[in-house]
Amino acid sequence: MHTGLSVIFQNLGHRSADRAMMRRDLGLIASAEARGFDSVWIPEHHFAGYTVAPNVPMVLAWAAAHSTKLRLGTMVTVLPWHDPVRVVENFSLLDHLSDGRAMLGIGRGLGRKEFDGLRLERGESRRRFTEYADAVLEALETGVMAYDGDLYQQPEVEIRPTPFQTYKGRTFASAVSPESMDLMIKLGCGLMVIAQKPWETTEAEIRMYREEFLRQNAEEAPKPIICVFVGVHESAAEAQRLRDVYLQATAQSITEHYQFADKSFADVEGYEYYAKLAANIEKHGEDAFNSFLADLQVWGTPDVVTEKLLDYSNRIDAGAVLVDLSFGDMSQEEANRNVDLFCQEVLPHLHKCNVGGDVGVRHSGTADIAASV
Repeated sequence: MHTGLSVIFQNLGHRSADRAMMRRDLGLIASAEARGFDSVWIPEHHFAGYTVAPNVPMVLAWAAAHSTKLRLGTMVTVLPWHDPVRVVENFSLLDHLSDGRAMLGIGRGLGRKEFDGLRLERGESRRRFTEYADAVLEALETGVMAYDGDLYQQPEVEIRPTPFQTYKGRTFASAVSPESMDLMIKLGCGLMVIAQKPWETTEAEIRMYREEFLRQNAEEAPKPIICVFVGVHESAAEAQRLRDVYLQATAQSITEHYQFADKSFADVEGYEYYAKLAANIEKHGEDAFNSFLADLQVWGTPDVVTEKLLDYSNRIDAGAVLVDLSFGDMSQEEANRNVDLFCQEVLPHLHKCNVGGDVGVRHSGTADIAASV
């Protein structure tokens, strides 16, 4: 199974200098290929220590220069925050710089602080994403950017350097709300499954996605990518500490950054799903919700972590798993220990799994994951 490393450049509350945080996470990227990872993925965020990576293609170009085989993915590029023609130029250039190793992850964004800081209307994000994604994916195929939409107009221009290979099969999108999932089907994108819902709900949604994808696109959907935080330790008690301290802190940072408890989501076009989430948080309390998010992640001894990751993959017949191993303001020492143990005791088992091909492989109707654990 394709196994990627997520690196999020997190510095919650300015607890360390951004320079120290950058050196820590760039070190993880520089060592990822030698440690056995197949890819590295960076999320885009702005104006907060939640993730300090405002220009992901620039970081991935740096990663390309420090590797030879590592795939390079955005997790995700938030299209409404960018001029679409610049997105196409960036990813065509990144593909040339990396000899075709780029992976395009796209999404429409959520954080109000980021939309406000970029002087954009959050209520336009769904419509902008629809038009921008349509324009971007077409231009990456044809090498020509032209679009005449309600919100986006682009006179015809030639993309240089010319895209030299298709992005089909290596374009994935985050889709949490059912409405976003419908849009990704129309665009023909694979899905990034971020652990934010009960797995039973995710399983049902993936089944519906696959059925509708086949109906609309006359081909099987790409197998989804699972994105998850992972804490591993030889001691079960220490693994529980990783959950209680670092995964819980990460869950709290997610809730705070996205303002999941804000009931005003109901008044923003395209974010009705999150209004229901806010109502659920009001009913059960923010602490309970944070614990729920933390419990959706993976922690334990190496055998337990391997078993959980394989179970999650089997549940939705995933084609790849992306693991974040430095989170919740871990120290560099703690993060390195977590990464080292994962690579020594878990990663070899994941690589033995047969999912039918590399990331982007199409769903065949039945799961076929086998491993020697």
